[in-house]
Amino acid sequence: MATPASVIAAAAAPPTPGRPSIIGPASGPEPPFPLRMEGRVISGFGRGSKELGIPTANLPVDASATPWISDFKSGVYFGWASLQLPASPATPSTTTNNGFTVYPMVMSIGYNPFYRNTVRSAEVHVLHSFAADFYGAPMRLLIAGFIREEKDYAGLEALIADINFDCEVARASVARPAWTPRELFSGSSSNSSSSSADPSKDGQEGGTLDGAWLLRPWSEKAQETTAPATGGDGTA
Repeated sequence: MATPASVIAAAAAPPTPGRPSIIGPASGPEPPFPLRMEGRVISGFGRGSKELGIPTANLPVDASATPWISDFKSGVYFGWASLQLPASPATPSTTTNNGFTVYPMVMSIGYNPFYRNTVRSAEVHVLHSFAADFYGAPMRLLIAGFIREEKDYAGLEALIADINFDCEVARASVARPAWTPRELFSGSSSNSSSSSADPSKDGQEGGTLDGAWLLRPWSEKAQETTAPATGGDGTA
């Protein structure tokens, strides 16, 4: 697929001045984080790849399943996503933790003022290259922190530049041990003795964040309905 001209132009555009390159203290997420969200991936507005060069996997914004989201500030967040994808020669599975693999992610929750959306959406950009779409796949999010508020932009290039910087901020922020699920390295999930390690983590210091919830068995009847957890089983 050809790269959109707006994406090429955005490569030379700077992000909004004065933005921090890393979020939160080295000691790990601070209340109310981390937060949990889960569901099956749904289709979005169809512009992530086409216009922005940044594919997204959307989840329903459902207050009955995710009570905290109704009063939560719109904006850009970061953390971890776990996906249950079928293995194939093009996208082999790297884990047997109930079929889930964990990846860093950045996401927006809100209306996206640039596009004048009238419906609130949760759009997740998983920081990994996939060979195919995965609509309908089970996805869990461990939302570790807040990057910035959503804003309008004078042009598409400025929007893309800020999104690309969001991705850099997310990668840098979750790379620290207290922000990284220990299950990525130890495979210490209560459901499996094998690792869900991302190959890109080779050589990185092991994490201490509890990510067991990301890897537990999927149940359509057990969608997460709690506010932020305070420890133990995880907490996006």
